[in-house]
Amino acid sequence: MTSNRKIIQFSLISIGMLLILVTYFLYPKIEKSKLKEEKIVKKNEIVIAEENQANIFEHVEYKGIYNIDTPFVIKSDKANITKEEPDIVYMTDMSVILHLNDGRTVIITSDRGRYNKVTYDCYFENNVRATDGESLILAENLDLLSNKNTVSVYNDVVLTGNKGSLQADKINYDLSTRKFHISMFGDKKVKIKLIR
Repeated sequence: MTSNRKIIQFSLISIGMLLILVTYFLYPKIEKSKLKEEKIVKKNEIVIAEENQANIFEHVEYKGIYNIDTPFVIKSDKANITKEEPDIVYMTDMSVILHLNDGRTVIITSDRGRYNKVTYDCYFENNVRATDGESLILAENLDLLSNKNTVSVYNDVVLTGNKGSLQADKINYDLSTRKFHISMFGDKKVKIKLIR
């Protein structure tokens, strides 16, 4: 029986020593390597965030005057500016209000868009709606080019007014002369409905 006790005591002491070695020597090395992996992952995440860094804003509003005497207001629910293009503001739920010299107020809205802070050019995308109180234009894209004083509307354009309606692929509108240039892509014809 004494030999069995010696075997059991030796086994218990061996297991105890093994536990002490694992607890004080092996376990800290495992934890240290895990911490290094976590630091590396976090460091990579930070680097990725810095490379694609964008300033994000909510409820943005720009006010200004272009062509010396035409005030405008641009609003957006959310906007961001990237490091690569600091002059371009990317917007969602974008709207522009233009106060023209002849007393008309033009309101343009879209789901998304871009605004150039230097040239004052605006590019609207998705569910574009533009009205001056007399005419309503619906389309997928609209480019408001302030330096040319023109509006280019394209992709599924529908124009309705008190004199009729039309469907076209592209409409260019000169803000100063109030004239439209209507065209289609390819050989299709413009659809016009006049009201007398």
